[in-house]
Formats: sequence, structure tokens, C-alpha cells
Amino acid sequence: MRLLVVEDEEDLAGALRVGLTRAGYAVDVAADAAEAYELLQVNAYDLMLLDINLPDVDGFALCRAVRRGEVAVAGGPELRVLMLTARGALGDRVRGLDEGADDYLVKPFALAELLARVRALLRRDTGGTSAVLSVGALTLDTARHEARRGTRRLHLTRKEFGVLEYLMTRPGLVVPAEELLEHVWDANADPFTETVRVTVGTLRRKLTADDDDQAPIETVIGRGYRLREVAA
Repeated sequence: MRLLVVEDEEDLAGALRVGLTRAGYAVDVAADAAEAYELLQVNAYDLMLLDINLPDVDGFALCRAVRRGEVAVAGGPELRVLMLTARGALGDRVRGLDEGADDYLVKPFALAELLARVRALLRRDTGGTSAVLSVGALTLDTARHEARRGTRRLHLTRKEFGVLEYLMTRPGLVVPAEELLEHVWDANADPFTETVRVTVGTLRRKLTADDDDQAPIETVIGRGYRLREVAA
């Protein structure tokens, strides 16, 4: 999943990028609302982590603009928003939620809690109620970063895990390579490379049992990739 961190404190923004990236997310960072507007228009983010105290426009205004459709958002106005701020007064929390934020986390916070809130917000898009995704014999524990096919543990890289997670939230649907690139890789990814094809290829091999010809990931020529249910 791809996240946008809007935070002007350089050290905190860097720490969030590192922590979220280690958790398997693709992360872009904006230091102010103007930069956030630019990134939101070109990248379909799954969630925005938004500081309130920005140097140009406060986070309340940015959130409101997104919700009202006053700014073009590639991911649509339903973009999940998690406000991160030192302003923990009841009035600020109520205002943030009324402006359209999905959740509100007061600084300082523990990374573990932040990651749990991020997972919970991302599950809303798929109707999930736990951190574990299941499609046929495949299970993916997004909290523990564990993947299995039946009882077999799958050793996946961060990008392989990210691709599998995205496909598992859309089982049976054809997902174009461009969509995977948009949601699993960050802004530094080269759209003209074969990175998606190569990552899907190695992931498919890891998902396929040695004595089983049923590959969970199917290539739909000219259209993209589809995850299908298979037995253990």
C-alpha cells in the first residue's frame, strides 16, 4: 500500500518514512500543503498521514479540501486520512474528525500504535475486520508480516509482500501492472522498468508449491494479474 506523509518536521518525517517502509509500505513525504497537493494529484495514495501544523496551510484546511473535492486527488476524495499532531485538546480532535479525518493520533506516539491504526484504516477499504487476509489457502498476517500457503511459511521480500497484499484485497479481479506500481512502489520507482513483472514472477514462484502446477497468480495477457483461489 502507498502512503503520503505530510509533515514539516524533518526528523519526524524521516523517522516515519523509515518505520513505515520497514513495515512494508511505499512512502512519499511532503513538507507542506503545497507539495502535498502536487503529489495527491498525480499519485493514487491509499492513506495520508497528515500533520495539522504545516508552514503554509493547516492540516484541517488540506483535509477539508480533499473531502470537498476542491483539489484533484488521483486516489479520489475517499482517501483515508490519519491526522498526526501535538494538538490533543478535545476541540482539536473533534474538529479534525468533523473536517473528514478518519482517525486522529496525538504526538508523541509509539510506532506500534501508529502501524496498528494504519492497518485498521486500510482494512476499511476491503471490509476486513482483522489484520489477517485469506484467499483460498493463502493467508497474510499484515501485523506480523507473515505469509503462508496452507501450513507452508512463505519468505517474501517487502515488495513481494506488498504485491501479494494488494492482490489479496482484490481477489479475482484483474489488476494492471501500472496499478501495482502506483500502490506498491514509491515516487522513486522508474515506470519504464520491468520491476513489476520481475517482482510478480518471483512471487509467483514462491507461492507455487513444488509439486503443484496451480499458480495463485495468473497473468492476463495485455491486462495485468489476477489472484485466484488455490488449495494448499
